[in-house]
Amino acid sequence: MRKISLWLFIFALTASLGRAQETATQQQIDKLSGQIQDLLDAQAQQNKRLDAMEKEIADLGDKLNQPVVNNSASVDDLKKLATQVQEIDQKRQDDKKLILEQIEKLGQITATKPSHRSTPVAATTDGDNGATPAPAAGPQNGHPYTIAAGDTLAAIAKAYRAQGVKVTTKDILAANPGLDANKLYVGKKIFIPDPAAK
Repeated sequence: MRKISLWLFIFALTASLGRAQETATQQQIDKLSGQIQDLLDAQAQQNKRLDAMEKEIADLGDKLNQPVVNNSASVDDLKKLATQVQEIDQKRQDDKKLILEQIEKLGQITATKPSHRSTPVAATTDGDNGATPAPAAGPQNGHPYTIAAGDTLAAIAKAYRAQGVKVTTKDILAANPGLDANKLYVGKKIFIPDPAAK
């Protein structure tokens, strides 16, 4: 009877150990199944993205293969346009030269005209068109000056001071009403006052 009880006890112990091992195995299988399902879902998402990219690539390929509507200029059209631009630029330069010549002539005419005043005239601006003679504010002595490329009022004043004319940029601006120190036009005549020559 003891042998039977012992055998029953061993059988029960073996059965319970088998069930515990079976439960642990089932848990591992469930865990692996979940991981496999996650991998399958990720692969499905990747496949969708790849399909979308393939469609975009195919659409781009179709657009590249479509014939281009002929709205581009030919070489001859570009040459004609370049010629027209050069002609317009040449006319602009000729007009500028003519305007400067006319301003120079006006300056010479006003310089040679006899005047009953003993004072020189100051230049005032008429918009951006250049200089027109206008009387200076009060009697002044000084010098006419034609603006050259690269001139600034400070540089002009400095050059005259080097020649003994004690003039400042403020004096030049006061003697030339309407003159903008930031917009000096090449060929424009201005008046440089000489405060010491009174």
